[in-house]
Amino acid sequence: MLKQTKVNMYHIFQISGDVFRALVLKIKILITVIYSGLLIGSVILLSFSNNFNDQLLDATLNGSSESETLHDKFIGGLLKPGFDEGSCVSRYTQSLLYRKPSPYKPSPYLVSKLRSYEKLHKRCGPGTKAYKKATKNLGHDDENYASISVGKCRYIVWVAVYGLGNRILTLASVFLYALLTNRVVLVDQSKDISDLFCEPFPGTSWLLPRDFPLMKQIDGYNKEYSRCYGTMLNNHAISTNSTPRHLYLHILHDSRDEDKMFFCTKDQDMIDKVPWLIVKANVYFVPSLWFNPTFQTELMKLFPQKEAVFHHLARYLYHPTNQVWGMITRYHDAHLARADDRLGIQIRVFSDKAGYFQHVMDQILSCTQREKLLPKVVSQEESKLNMSESQKLKAVLVTSLYPEYADRLKNMFWEQPSSTGELIEVYQPSGERYQQTDNKLHDQKALAEMYLLSLTDNIVTSARSTFGYVAHSLGGLKPWLLYQPRDASAPDPPCVRSTSIDPCHLTPPSHGCDADWGTDSGKVVPFVKHCEDRDNDGLKLFDELEDIVVKYTS
Repeated sequence: MLKQTKVNMYHIFQISGDVFRALVLKIKILITVIYSGLLIGSVILLSFSNNFNDQLLDATLNGSSESETLHDKFIGGLLKPGFDEGSCVSRYTQSLLYRKPSPYKPSPYLVSKLRSYEKLHKRCGPGTKAYKKATKNLGHDDENYASISVGKCRYIVWVAVYGLGNRILTLASVFLYALLTNRVVLVDQSKDISDLFCEPFPGTSWLLPRDFPLMKQIDGYNKEYSRCYGTMLNNHAISTNSTPRHLYLHILHDSRDEDKMFFCTKDQDMIDKVPWLIVKANVYFVPSLWFNPTFQTELMKLFPQKEAVFHHLARYLYHPTNQVWGMITRYHDAHLARADDRLGIQIRVFSDKAGYFQHVMDQILSCTQREKLLPKVVSQEESKLNMSESQKLKAVLVTSLYPEYADRLKNMFWEQPSSTGELIEVYQPSGERYQQTDNKLHDQKALAEMYLLSLTDNIVTSARSTFGYVAHSLGGLKPWLLYQPRDASAPDPPCVRSTSIDPCHLTPPSHGCDADWGTDSGKVVPFVKHCEDRDNDGLKLFDELEDIVVKYTS
């Protein structure tokens, strides 16, 4: 019995040992599998991490167009996150979905300056205690101007005058001046600005309240107004010891040099003390701000790429309302999105007589074909299209008050094949025949067309046209500028390619701030030169400093 028990116990321990060894083997196999899985997972995770870091680095350094398109909806920091995206769809989607990445990058200093300005505007804007204090006695004259305290906030009011292109250019100019002088910009809302653009600053408004004390008088301000800065200078009615509560700045095409030089250092010493500035402007005056040495130092830090001033400011300030953005995206998706190449042609004719002019049409064809922006047409027999190759589609977007120019192009490429084999489709969103400034729908269409032009790959614009200036500069495009015709004949050459995306400052000062610098404002600083389309007139900013050759010959 005892022997049998020992035998049974032996078998039990033998079986247990076998089970134990099998269990150990399984555990070893399981540990090996787990270890191998962890090792493989670590490799995959490390690879993913490295790839993610590379993408993040690309986005940070702006080294990848794809990463910028996918991730940088804030345009390099120009835009601040946190806005309600549904209330203004264009704010974050226009650069993300519809624009190619811009080669012009905002400087960190500009981004920092914009964030500081937003805080200032929120502290001093409409509805704040500071604003109420600043407006309390604004409508009353007082001989003891300099002793009156209106608080630490100072303001500049932009008044809407002239056409939409003028307004967009001048508001950006006024905003830059506000950045340079630590003023709060407020926008006249008596026109249709709120039907066109969303509010640009977070948590506050840029709209001038309708109960602003000077609201009823503003429309009547002109260069004869007693508080016009140029007039006060001529009358010796202003000094550092005699500071009015408000000044009117007249920066229009008929400005005197006394009006145009408001930004110079000696003038700023007086103007800086004035709490309220009221501005009417119809010219883009940014290039002239560089004449002030103090401003120039600051501007260099803000805009290392000088020609991109308006490009950056426009993308920061101007976000079309949902209604306008819908017009833009519907037209783009229906007519431009599937094209391999997009050409914009903006036509503005400055003439006493309105309508279609054959010499303008001849000039457009001469420019676009000479510069190989559009192909010539040939007969069916001459067409050498290689049918084995896929045909490229080029969309041509024409904007003009008159539809005849687009119709002529459309018929030309419908009736005959192109010499290159490209398929050319021509579109024109509207043809209103005459300008209807302050008509809500007309201005919305105009804004939509400017944006559509800015989304093209190449652009041809008319000399002197603020509409064209806005379109090409917003898009970061160096345009082909059509010279202004003379004597009802097409100029030869018909156009010139600009080396700068900056708009032109029409009717600028004739000289710089320092009288010793001479009388030619185009030679005061090396990067502010005469505009190519203005025949040694007008000023614009250039980063390419080679001599600008005006090709136009009368």
